[in-house]
Amino acid sequence: MKKYSQKLIIALVAVLTLGVIPPTHEIWTNLQPKDDARQTGIPTSAKHDLQLGLEDSIFERDSFGHTLSIEEALLQPAKELAYLKFGSRIGPVIQKEFDSNIYPKIEEVIQQTVASTGGLENSMLSITETPSGDYAEKIFHVSDTVSDKDLIRFHVRTEKRPLDGYFYNFHYHTAEDNFTVHHSLGDIYWSKNTPPKWLS
Repeated sequence: MKKYSQKLIIALVAVLTLGVIPPTHEIWTNLQPKDDARQTGIPTSAKHDLQLGLEDSIFERDSFGHTLSIEEALLQPAKELAYLKFGSRIGPVIQKEFDSNIYPKIEEVIQQTVASTGGLENSMLSITETPSGDYAEKIFHVSDTVSDKDLIRFHVRTEKRPLDGYFYNFHYHTAEDNFTVHHSLGDIYWSKNTPPKWLS
């Protein structure tokens, strides 16, 4: 019965404080019997690592302060953001060609940028979380979190070519040339019909 009353108290406090007092708070430790071997949340060593890593980019370290790989930090989020931009109407049509022809080039550009900044262990890079909808070009940007400036901007432009129809032109811009030059990653054909809006 005591176990259920403890759970009820925890639930009531969580609701009343709107989650301000988490289940790992010190007061819950006092409710547990002294011989209870359960952990009350994050291990002590992990708490120490987490505190040391607070100034780091969320893409460089996980919640326990361990350095993330470039795959976890930038490449996988980049692919997920591209799929998010495509939406459910465009994605199924172009995904196969995007995965085989465009995404490997995006990976290569990101890896070159990470290498030029000294690697993830020496730089704090992040990736934007919201691609633009409608007919806007933005897929995602890779930024330096210290200077709060973009390093690369990945975009896709919808182009109508006379007699051929609509194409998606994937390209990127870099800070090195003030984002003025289109560095092409490739094109994917849509059809002669007007394509739907992004995120649709």
